[in-house]
This record gives sequence, C-alpha cells and structure tokens, in this order.
Amino acid sequence: MKNKFFYILFAFIFSVASFAQEGKQIKVQSDRTIKDQNRFPGATILAKVDKQVYMQHEGIEIWCDQAIHYGEDKFVKALGNVKMKQGDTITMTSKYAEYNGNTKFAYASDDVFMETPSNTLRTDTLFFDRLRQQAYYRSGGTVRDSSNTLTSQIGRYFMDRKQYSFNTAVKIVNPENTVDSDRLDYYTENGHAYLYGPSTVKGKESTLYCERGFYDTKVKTGYAIKNAKIDYDKRTVFGDSIFYNSASQFASATNNIRVLDTANNSVITGHYAEVFKEKDSVFITKRALAATLQEKDSIFIHSDTLMVTGKPERRIMNGFYDVRIYKSNMSGKSDSINVDQTTGYTKMIGRPIIWSQRNQMTGDTIKIISNTKTEKLDSLIVYQNAFLAQEDTLKAGFNQVKGQILYGLFKENELYQVDIDKNTETIFYQRESEGELKLIGINKVLSSSIRLLLNNREIEDVYYYQNIDGTLYREIDLPENARELSGFNWRGDERINSKADLFRGESPPELTKITGIPLPKDEADFFDEETVKRLEDNKSEGSRLLEQELKDAELKETNEQLDSIPFKKKVKEDLNTEKKKSQKDSTNIEH
Repeated sequence: MKNKFFYILFAFIFSVASFAQEGKQIKVQSDRTIKDQNRFPGATILAKVDKQVYMQHEGIEIWCDQAIHYGEDKFVKALGNVKMKQGDTITMTSKYAEYNGNTKFAYASDDVFMETPSNTLRTDTLFFDRLRQQAYYRSGGTVRDSSNTLTSQIGRYFMDRKQYSFNTAVKIVNPENTVDSDRLDYYTENGHAYLYGPSTVKGKESTLYCERGFYDTKVKTGYAIKNAKIDYDKRTVFGDSIFYNSASQFASATNNIRVLDTANNSVITGHYAEVFKEKDSVFITKRALAATLQEKDSIFIHSDTLMVTGKPERRIMNGFYDVRIYKSNMSGKSDSINVDQTTGYTKMIGRPIIWSQRNQMTGDTIKIISNTKTEKLDSLIVYQNAFLAQEDTLKAGFNQVKGQILYGLFKENELYQVDIDKNTETIFYQRESEGELKLIGINKVLSSSIRLLLNNREIEDVYYYQNIDGTLYREIDLPENARELSGFNWRGDERINSKADLFRGESPPELTKITGIPLPKDEADFFDEETVKRLEDNKSEGSRLLEQELKDAELKETNEQLDSIPFKKKVKEDLNTEKKKSQKDSTNIEH
C-alpha cells in the first residue's frame, strides 16, 4: 500500500509538471464558431457578430474581427482590427497578427501600431518575443515620444530597460535638432541617445559630426568623440572630443584642436577650446597657435591663450601671456597682442620686440599695419622709447638708433625706410663701402629726427634733421662702455627663426584623458539560433511568420551560395518573385 501511494503521488506530480511545461490553453470568446476541415484542418474559425473575438493567454489579450484558432498547437491567427495588449506595458494594433502560446511569440503585419506608456511605434511588420520581452522590425519604422520622432530601417525594443536599438538610416527629429546616424541606441525614459558610426546633430546654426557620441534629446547637450567636428557659419572646430550645448549654442573641444575660419583664411590649433556662437567668439589655450595666410605666406601667432571674437567681416584676435610671432621675413614677441583682421592692424603690448631682416625694434607699444587688399606688410609704428638696433656687418658692435617714436615703411614685405622722431640718438659703425669694409670710425650723433634708408636689409643712408650734434670717434678713442646707448638690450638669442622656435623652451602640455563612450553590448540577434529553433519546434500550420522569417533566412543562404556562379542576378530575381507569389497566395487563402 505504501509503495502504491508513492507511485500515485509520483504520477500526479509528473502529470502536473508535464501540464506546466505544455502551458495553458488559449482562452477564446466568440459570437460565432465555424469548422472547415477542408480549408483549415484542426482549426476553429471564430468570427465577430456583435462583439469582437476575444482571446487571452497568460497575461496577453487579443481582440479581432476574425480568428483561426488551432487549439492543439496553442496558435491563433487574428484578422481585421486586431488589438493585442500585455498588461499596462504594451498595446499593439494591426490588420493581421499571429500568436503562439507555446513559444509566446507574436507577429503582426499591415499598419502595425505599438504603444507603450512613454512612446509609440508605427511599422509595417513587427515581431514580439514575450519570453525575452523584445520587439523587432526590419521594414522601416517610426517611433514617437513627447519630444522626438525617430525613424530607421531596422529597430529593436528592449522592454525591460526601455531601450530602442536602431540601425540603418536612423533619424531623430525635434523642433531644435535633427540627428542622423548609422546606429543609434535610444532610452525612452530619459531621452538619451548613443551614436555609433558616422552621425550628425544638425541645429539651426550648427552641425555636429562624429563617429561615436552621446546626445541628450531633452536638455539638448551632446558629447562627441572619434573624428569629431562642429560646423558653424564659415567656422569649423575639430577635436578629439567635443561637448555641445544646442540650447546655449556653446561647444568646448579637448585635445588636438583645430579651428578653421574660412572667412579669414586662418587656422587656430591648441588642446582646449570654447566656442560661443551667439557672441561669435572662440577661446583656445594649451599650446595655442594661430596661422593666417597672407599673400601666400602664413603669419603664425603663439601664446598661452588666444581669443577670436566678432562676425566674419569683423574678426578680432587677442593673445595673452608670452606672445610669439613668426613670418618668413619677420618675427616678434610681447606680453599680449591685438589683431584686427578687418583694418589690418596688429598691436603688441608689454615688452614688445620685432625682428625684421637684421634689425631689432623695441618700445613700449608696437603697431604693425597690413594692407587688407594686398595682404602685404604696409608699415609699423613703435610708440615711446623706440629703439632700433642692428649688429655691425663684421660684428664689432651694434648700430643703434633711439627716440620717442619710430615709423617704418615696407615694400614687398621688406623694411626700406625708418623714421625716428623726438630727441634721437645714434651710434653707427662707419665702414668703407668697398673692399675689406675697413672701419672708419664710430659715429655718435644727437638730433631732433632721423631717417634711415635700407637696401638689401642693410642701412644704406642716414639723414639727420635739426639740432644736429655729432662726433666721429676712432675705435681706440671710444671706450667699450660708451658704445651703447642708454636702454640698449640686444635680445638676439630670443629671436624666432622658424615655426618650431615658437614653442622653444616650453614643455609639451599634459593632455586631458578622454573619457570614451563604450561600444554597444554584444546582443544576440533577435532571430538567433535558439529563437529560430523554438519557432521551428512549435510551428503551426499556415503561419505567415514562419513563411516570412524562415524563407528569408533560406533565401539569404541561397543568395550567398549563388554569389559565385554565373547568372546569379537572374536566379535571385526568380527566387524573389517566387517568394512574393507565395506570400500573395497565402494571403488569399486566409481571406
């Protein structure tokens, strides 16, 4: 008796477990029930009279005008005004749908509309896996939420984390921006979008490009890396990473920055930059360098910090802290600099110095004037304590001119005339004009003003005006300490002779570590081997899902095999035509 009791108990538990494995039957309610074993063997046709057909299975509800119910297979085909509902998470409508109770897999086609608490999806064909709580389309779809419209060719929705994964021709549209991408992951709760592959965020006045990035569609901010750039009107900013705020029209770029200004043929480089679009300003630091093309010869300006402001037609650049300038025929240094690209005026302040040819010019302030039409150097002015020095031809000493104001004139970018006014003093090493250039004497002169004429970068003539008082000394009669004017300071070792010298004595900046954007998780294909096997093991007669999905897989495999044989195009076309005909015939039978 005891053994018999355990045998009965074991059988009961086994039968309950088997029933649990098989799952519950689909419950149905219908005004009309029809059997047609010739057309639909093993199925019951359910039809609407007053109320729609209603079906329910383990948390999913289905309404439709007509249904074909395969009881043993736990499979149903719903036609006409179909509505599927899973609790309060998903509601889906379509003209046609299928549901398999064994696989818990749904398929809908023809004007499919899916609604969740936070967004809606419209597509032509939708697959819904209840076991994995995922929906999938591949024939184009449109997702809408409170602020965005998203379209793509392929889309997958992960219900547990409220995330869409979009592929191929992805686009987000809202009143402020349009986002285009090859691959985009979108989280519906917070509006966060992760961009993979070539992507753009286009606003009213700017376009951000990257090949990996992040964009918050609610607060309109983004972060771009990998070939990142942002385009404004006639200005483009490149960088290893770019932060972007669409609402305030602000962007900041980090590491390997290039700011290209097509309006003024200039490029600024550095390792950190900020752009304020509304103020038309760019701030750049960390090895900042500006290069402006002038008459086929670039002028380079380097400083700790550079700032460019103003509309394209009124650009002004300011440089701060240890400014250095280099041009093929001129270089200079100062504490700060102001460049007005409209007027062609360049103003150097704070211990400014200019080297032109073999001449060194210093003063309290230096202004360089360029011709804005020819882009050639026109003139320069040295204000207060002007001092011009030139090393003697045989390096015996220095020719020196001192006064209050210095005016210089250029011809073909070469300094050819210098005028110095107010209380001028000079020291010149006078040499014979030919032969061994024997030193005649050292001439010291005081006057009201002086004019120097230069030829081939050498002082050729000197003219003294008013109140002239001078003495020509033999070399042995003038002591060494009398051969320099008060305030003389030869700074030849500081001279910038090349573009590389702009950074002489500086340590390379320590670059900021860029925080990357992780690649998307390696998700299994929606129709992975496990899912396909689950569908095949529980397939039911007449399922359009299986016809479409499995034939597509079969066709893809066949096409890959045909890629290596002749006439492959014609054979593929025949197979595709046969596929469409089969789908059409299946539709006719169902209706």
